[in-house]
Parts: sequence; C-alpha cells; structure tokens
Amino acid sequence: MSKTIHVSGTRKMARARATLNPGKGKIKINGVFLENYGGEFNRLRIQEPLVLAGDIIKKVDISVITHGGGVNGQSDAARLAIARALVVYDKKLKMVFNEYDRLLLVADVRRKEVCKPNDSKARAKRQKSYR
Repeated sequence: MSKTIHVSGTRKMARARATLNPGKGKIKINGVFLENYGGEFNRLRIQEPLVLAGDIIKKVDISVITHGGGVNGQSDAARLAIARALVVYDKKLKMVFNEYDRLLLVADVRRKEVCKPNDSKARAKRQKSYR
C-alpha cells in the first residue's frame, strides 16, 4: 500500500488530524517525536494503539497535528486518530482494538455540563434558609 491516509479524532474540544505514509516507523505529534512529547502518562496513552499494532508500525510514518482543548484531550484525540489510521491501513487491527478498548475507534462524545442560570455550578443547587 503506497497511498497516504488522512483521518481525524476528537475528544472534548480537542481535534487531531493524523496522516499515515509508508516509511520507517517515525511518529510525530505537532512536529515533535513521540519519545519527547508531553508527559509520561499522555505518551503512554498515545502509544497504546502502536503497541497493539505490533510490527506494522515499522512500515509506516505517522504525523499528527492537534489543536484545541487541553493536554489530556489532545492526547486522547491523537490516540483515536492514530488507531483509526492504522485500521484503514490494516483491517485486521479493528477487532484487536475493539477487544482492548472500544474508545480506540469510537469517539467519546461526553462534554462538560453547562452552568444553570442564576447559579455558579452545573449541578449544585443553592441552599435555602428560612430563618
């Protein structure tokens, strides 16, 4: 397979676009190699689909551009985009990813609940005092 694959992933307000090309196993996120990107937790989270894919990673280069949201949202969006790109590259990975974690292929659509009128929090109600 010698074509370029473009996919995207989202998490909360974060968006990630992944480009997969044939190559030698280089993974970049926002122009930075994965080994140097962000904190250790976020790095491990992004590496999950790469570990599950096995030797396929050595045949492709992946470049991810993220924007919006925070660091955790961006890392989850990048994880989703990478997993989707790998599934397009090799259909056999779809079953492996779904067995491990369904959120590798399906976006988590939860959002922050909005604040209610005349209140400072989304769920807490104002206390009433009758004295």
